[in-house]
Amino acid sequence: MNTRVLTGITTSGTPHLGNYVGAIRPAIAASREANVDAFFFLADYHALIKCEDADLIARSRLEIAATWLACGLDPARVTFYCQSDVPEIPELSWMLTCVTAKGLMNRAHAYKASVDQNAAKGVDEDDGITMGLFSYPILMAADILMFNAHKVPVGRDQTQHLEMARDIAQRFNHLFGKGKDFFVLPEAVISEDVATLPGLDGRKMSKSYNNTVPLFEGGSKALKSAVARIVTDSRGPGEPKDAEASHLYLIYKAFAQQAETSAFRQELEAGLGWGDAKQRLCERVEQELGPMRASYQDLMSNPARIEDILQEGARKARAIATPFIKELRQAVGLRTLGGAGAASAAKATGKPGKGGKSARFVSFRDEAGQFRFRFLAAEGTELFCSVAFADPKLAGAAMRTFQLADVNSCISLKGDLGFSIVLNDQVLAAVIDTESSPRRDQHLALLRAAHASLAEAA
Repeated sequence: MNTRVLTGITTSGTPHLGNYVGAIRPAIAASREANVDAFFFLADYHALIKCEDADLIARSRLEIAATWLACGLDPARVTFYCQSDVPEIPELSWMLTCVTAKGLMNRAHAYKASVDQNAAKGVDEDDGITMGLFSYPILMAADILMFNAHKVPVGRDQTQHLEMARDIAQRFNHLFGKGKDFFVLPEAVISEDVATLPGLDGRKMSKSYNNTVPLFEGGSKALKSAVARIVTDSRGPGEPKDAEASHLYLIYKAFAQQAETSAFRQELEAGLGWGDAKQRLCERVEQELGPMRASYQDLMSNPARIEDILQEGARKARAIATPFIKELRQAVGLRTLGGAGAASAAKATGKPGKGGKSARFVSFRDEAGQFRFRFLAAEGTELFCSVAFADPKLAGAAMRTFQLADVNSCISLKGDLGFSIVLNDQVLAAVIDTESSPRRDQHLALLRAAHASLAEAA
């Protein structure tokens, strides 16, 4: 079974070197591991809590999306989307709000810190505190629970929010589960070995301290300008330097291989001048970032391409979220009046509903230029996505063959949760993991009904 890992990126600033080393690079590396189902999302609703500058948020969404893609995030391998493009998330947030005790939110660290700051200033304890800040942990819980993430990488300051998400999930399961757990309980993942870069003044690199080195914005010129401002001691050329006490050395170490780091250290201890050391640092950082910056600039000049990638990610996310939120609506009592209506009948049979849509294939070309197709139920739920074909004619032939095949003979169960689609001993759709055995049974029932509707239409 794959482990689902979810990472949110708040869109309220421009990424810097510390973000890259401490979060972006390790998260992308982790997303490439086997048996990991990675979800990455732009937390733009969360950004509204921290920032009221609409232009800044819009720009940040673009810059952060371009940054992650340029740094190697593979949208074909992961699910990469904007939080605001998945309307089921705020809907779930409201459901969770209605079962969350106010006392739990009163204990949230961010809220308590704001109250303490107001008390220190001698103003009303709730001065300037919005409901967004107060209920932030519930929206975060909805982000996680909507996709039943097993693991969520967080800093130590966010572990309380993960504990709250678990509490809220347990409460909802208890109230509405009737013996069934709708939500898995997520686990916080805290990386003890993540590098923390010093900023220009030696403190932790942070926008709050205005001591950052830009990642891509401003190009190599901005990088060199920032590095030139890194504080050093007064030792001149020829005087031995203390490498471990040098901010330059610590940043260099985060980018270089062990042999390079050792050589740089020896040069510093042998008296390398700070000006030359800064030049060496720029060259080493540029070696890694230069190709990425070129990709970043290309993406920034083509925002429509980024939007297409995010919309495709949102479609993948909603293929999970849409049927799940319908199940949750049923659980809390927001059911179709009068029992199964026309929409339910359409879903059960795969036949056209009022909108005239029926089960269908949707062809597309992936990021690698290969040809694939999706098989969708009448209401739009993705039933499976095909493997890649080099020739669009082969993809078309596979669609026609599947349409005429015995669907039961094409379904190959994998363990308790997964299944794949096999056609003439060839894998048509790789293993698809569901959340539970009942969810797999529901999915396969919908797949069979949709396939039957194709046969009727043929």
